[in-house]
Amino acid sequence: MIDGLRVLGLVPARGGSKGLPAKNIAPVGGRPLLAWTADAAHGSRYLDRTVLSTDDEAIAAAGEGCGLEVPFRRPTALASDTAATIDVVVHALDILPGYDLLVLLQPTSPLRTAADIDAAIERLVATGAPSCVSVVSVEQSPYWMVRIADNWEVTPLLEPPVSATRRQELPPIHALNGAVYAARVDWLRRERRFVGDGTVAVVMPAERSLDIDTMADLERFRRLVNKDLNA
Repeated sequence: MIDGLRVLGLVPARGGSKGLPAKNIAPVGGRPLLAWTADAAHGSRYLDRTVLSTDDEAIAAAGEGCGLEVPFRRPTALASDTAATIDVVVHALDILPGYDLLVLLQPTSPLRTAADIDAAIERLVATGAPSCVSVVSVEQSPYWMVRIADNWEVTPLLEPPVSATRRQELPPIHALNGAVYAARVDWLRRERRFVGDGTVAVVMPAERSLDIDTMADLERFRRLVNKDLNA
């Protein structure tokens, strides 16, 4: 709870991932991948409760083993490749009413910390914004990107400021890193999105912004964990 507002943490983890099968419970250092998200949630100062939304019994068992609550099973219709995350969120809110803020924590961002979660919640409340998302600085600026026409002619994706002649002079750019999405429940229900007018951000460093989408990403995380275990 923060400023009298009840905060629900939600970890979405369906069982039907095709790009990287069973990625949410992929073994890393002897633990399922979602254990790192569970650890961060348990360390938060403000999350009143953190629940796992899944359709899969193996994921549910792994989540409970990590200390996450699994008070329901996600309907099959909300576990398909085409199911929208916001529908998964609203489903959880319908079953678990009474919360003012919701924080979405995807298991595929295992390096996010409790401090990152709390920073997003604090900024959401302090600014009065409808939502707050975590972002990371983008090294490859879109001002250096181009479009190539059918005749191979190059045009800039974005027109850089006239005064910018070096990379260091370009405006700083950030991208969503998928680690933390925090929003006011009433706004979330009405807008059905996490990013909209008035959304604010917290910046996370690149070293904590790993988003596991491929086997290469997973192997990178495994190397990091094994390095720490062997240190």
